[in-house]
Amino acid sequence: CRTRGGYSGVATFCKDSATPLARPGEGGAVGCYGDLGAFTPQELKALDSEGRAHRVLEQETTLTVINVYCPRADPQRPERAAYQASFYRLLQGRAEALLRDGGHVVILGDINTSHRPIDHCEPGDPVFREHPGRRWLDGFLWAPDGQGLFVYTFHLLHPSQPYAFTCWRIDTGARLTNHGTRLDYVLADRALALAELRDARVLPEVPGSDHCPVLAELAATFLPAPRCPPLCTRHMPEFAGTQQKLSRFLVRVERGAGAAGGRGTCRGAGAGPGCSALRQRRPPRGQADLLSYFRAAQGQLGTGTAHNAPGQGGQESDQNASGHGTQEPAQDALGQGGQQEPCNGMVPRELTMGQAAGTQPSSTARWRAVLPGPAPPPCCPAHGEPCALRTVRKPGPNRGRRFYVCAQPPGRPNDPRARCDFFRWAGEGRS
Repeated sequence: CRTRGGYSGVATFCKDSATPLARPGEGGAVGCYGDLGAFTPQELKALDSEGRAHRVLEQETTLTVINVYCPRADPQRPERAAYQASFYRLLQGRAEALLRDGGHVVILGDINTSHRPIDHCEPGDPVFREHPGRRWLDGFLWAPDGQGLFVYTFHLLHPSQPYAFTCWRIDTGARLTNHGTRLDYVLADRALALAELRDARVLPEVPGSDHCPVLAELAATFLPAPRCPPLCTRHMPEFAGTQQKLSRFLVRVERGAGAAGGRGTCRGAGAGPGCSALRQRRPPRGQADLLSYFRAAQGQLGTGTAHNAPGQGGQESDQNASGHGTQEPAQDALGQGGQQEPCNGMVPRELTMGQAAGTQPSSTARWRAVLPGPAPPPCCPAHGEPCALRTVRKPGPNRGRRFYVCAQPPGRPNDPRARCDFFRWAGEGRS
């Protein structure tokens, strides 16, 4: 069972033509956990608590499929790096034990480590090969001078294909320039891959996630089991034959014959003739004119004060039960054909921006006069487009400072769509 929040669970969908024979937890049908002596019972429970692995078993020459979402080694959380290393060791022990027992094994999913420099958009770091996850893959995968039992199916068929990435950062738009990493693999034992592998592909054109699907096709024919294993999801009460339809979420509401305007009948506690859902709502009052915040005392304005005087075509009052009036939005304090006088000593900024006398400014212009907003961002010289404003998050003396960079996504230097090297601290002039 899962104990950690988030989205680390995995699921395996099988066609009827590949109905699995068994899955773990059913009388030890899958079995072969390897040597677990290096793990304490508490460690084994913790490694299985995030739902990151799921195994199904095919029959005849047995094929065991292990679907995984391996943990990420978060640089800010050293305990997660140790958790990833333990998960890798347990996965390797299980897979190799299944091979020793006969049959074949396929491991697929998000391995969460890019193996070789060709699998990463920025592999220039001198310690790239020293990453613990890459060191583990070096020993787990077959090599002429190694002892690994598994192969990466895509590398087997396309050993030199560059930029075959499967994951991109969404916040930078890096998928547009294919500036990503290869984290998703279909691994198979070498004997199975050499005998049955027909095709292996990466499908970056399929959207829907920060990852894309990967595919491996085997020439072997699956022999389906007569029925799904008892612990399959389809047997759970909440899923067994009760797949929800969209129409089930749409509740029909009866329309009352006497409802005003043909509105539906009110439901719920306290609903009655006076229900607010049936009440004729008054039209919303418009947003008050900006100049109403700068009203002058009577007589201070020239022709403009006449519009605010009662009984002269100006405002009306809507008396409520207590006798206090609620004012409608004030009309413009601009005179019709005359020049506006200062309002309480304040001259609206739009009059200083080339407004002709007697022209009524728009409400947008008034708001911009009071709230001009931030200064427009600079444009990067390479693309001539406004830059993006970002904030330094890394610890250090500049943490919290804001800066401008090119708004294009990161990419290769020779890609005209990629981000240029423009940089400027916010608040500084041209450098």
